[in-house]
Amino acid sequence: MDLQSKREREKAMVSEMIALYCEKKHGGKGLCPACAALDAYARMRSDKCPFMETKTFCSNCKVHCYQPEMRARIREVMRFAGPRMLFRHPGAVLRHMIETKREKRRLEREP
Repeated sequence: MDLQSKREREKAMVSEMIALYCEKKHGGKGLCPACAALDAYARMRSDKCPFMETKTFCSNCKVHCYQPEMRARIREVMRFAGPRMLFRHPGAVLRHMIETKREKRRLEREP
């Protein structure tokens, strides 16, 4: 998979998770202003990520580039939306679980 399509897939999934979170927590259709700002921020950070070629997920990255407030907000979104994504995108959840397991094994082997 090329770098650009990987980046776009990651951004789409994060946006989907933020949309799910906002829909369930804040009600209504479409993103509220706070969730729209978080979505724009997450997309911008993904666009600027210098480790996109080698990383799997931001949670596995050694460099956390999110501002502390945004990091706390995205963590809350992930904790809420992650388990619920199983019903919306089961294939993506399965891929995430496999890639996470593979990344943990790779990190354990590195000195």
